Amino acid sequence: MQNKVFFSSRAPPVFLPKRLKKGPFLLSVRFYEWAKSPLGIDGEALTKFPETCQKRVWALMMRFYRQFFTNRALLVIKYCKLIEADHEPQSPVSSFGRLSSLSSWAWLSQGNFGDAAVSQSFDVIIVGAGIVGAACAAECAAAGLTTLILDRGIVGGGTTAAGMGHIVVMDDSEAQFALTEYSRRLWLQLRSQLSADVEYELCGTLWVAADEEEMAEARRKEKYYLERGARVEILDGEGVRQAEPNLRPGLAGGLRVVDDGVIYPPCAARFLMDQARRHGAEFRAGAAVKAFLPEGGVELADGSRMSAGRSVNAIGPWSPELMPGLPVRKRKGHLVITDRYPGFVRHQIVELGYLKSAHSVSKDSVAFNIQPRQTGQMLIGSSRQFDAEGTEVDQAILSRMLARAVEYLPSLRKLSATRVWTGHRAATPDKLPLIGPSREHDRIWLASGHEGLGITTSLGTGRLVADLLVGRQTEIPSQPYAPARFGNESFSHA
Repeated sequence: MQNKVFFSSRAPPVFLPKRLKKGPFLLSVRFYEWAKSPLGIDGEALTKFPETCQKRVWALMMRFYRQFFTNRALLVIKYCKLIEADHEPQSPVSSFGRLSSLSSWAWLSQGNFGDAAVSQSFDVIIVGAGIVGAACAAECAAAGLTTLILDRGIVGGGTTAAGMGHIVVMDDSEAQFALTEYSRRLWLQLRSQLSADVEYELCGTLWVAADEEEMAEARRKEKYYLERGARVEILDGEGVRQAEPNLRPGLAGGLRVVDDGVIYPPCAARFLMDQARRHGAEFRAGAAVKAFLPEGGVELADGSRMSAGRSVNAIGPWSPELMPGLPVRKRKGHLVITDRYPGFVRHQIVELGYLKSAHSVSKDSVAFNIQPRQTGQMLIGSSRQFDAEGTEVDQAILSRMLARAVEYLPSLRKLSATRVWTGHRAATPDKLPLIGPSREHDRIWLASGHEGLGITTSLGTGRLVADLLVGRQTEIPSQPYAPARFGNESFSHA
């Protein structure tokens, strides 16, 4: 049996179970009426002006909640707010673009009014505070979602700290080009806001061709990029020598990608996390997640639980630890950083042979890749090893990688290096990331599998995740990155 409850003379009638008329429900209703009356906001206004009115009322209620209400009362308030605008939850995203209403409706409909096992509730919980997780958090919080980020370490301390930091456009596939070009545009738009320690340098990428076969590839890339609006230019052998005097003589030519750049990834991740916090997100370091909950939320290693409308797995190469069966493999890489030699190289330089030797998805490989830093130092890569779990330096791979670099920059052998380290990247079979709901549970999402392009594609990934969560039209098609593309695999969860 249901009873009719009216919020105000203007609001539509609301039907709720009789048991909700007691305890926190009545307190919630009375407070909700009090909260909106000083602002002169009623149900009709909320319907007409959801972006302004809803946020003001919500901020006021949240301030009161933190002092007085239990988690159960908060969920009732969320549901009351949805009904006040005469919107019944019909899909994972409400008309306000909030996930909280759905999680509240599910919680209420199950009659969970006993002692709650779940300590807190959020719209989105993001597991992983690397640059991809931080970008997802910044976008979700900016979209108005209550966002929590959890990491067993610090911001940008894992895979992000081990990366080179290039912002590049790549064209292994149409989908890869779309995501990298879109992400690079977002980085360029953000550039003026970045803190100085992010060290964003628009150095461009110079793809160098050793012979006519590779020069043909340079011309193919030029045509492909120009057709899609990217700024590039072909250089002959003399042009390459003038652009980078320390390269060996006799190179056939190259392709310069003008708007590519480099950043310092750990500081970029911290900047994005700061953005998320400014929009109200919460970050908890040292929080080890034990499992994703199919009903939404996570269980921590200490046994406590947190509920959420959606949870996002953004822990890169460790993603399968929480989702066994995920088509993600660890790929180990080595990097060397030199002492300070300002001007030794001016561009990020990559051999076109990289496309043949370093893009294998099955065998170990090395290729020449060097990147100038704002400090005057240079990062030298790159290597790829599969099924190498340890973080120790592989001397054989390192020697091959440096020998390859010296082939292109002979005077490099005279310079000093200050440090060598390794890191793992998350590789997928088709070299595209996993972005969106997992196949098994639509409340568990993925933002993983970016391999060596996680720094570049972090912003595009974050924007896609937020757009999909709140029901906005995405600027590029999201389907190529959907985890469901891998067929009928059933992913079990730890």
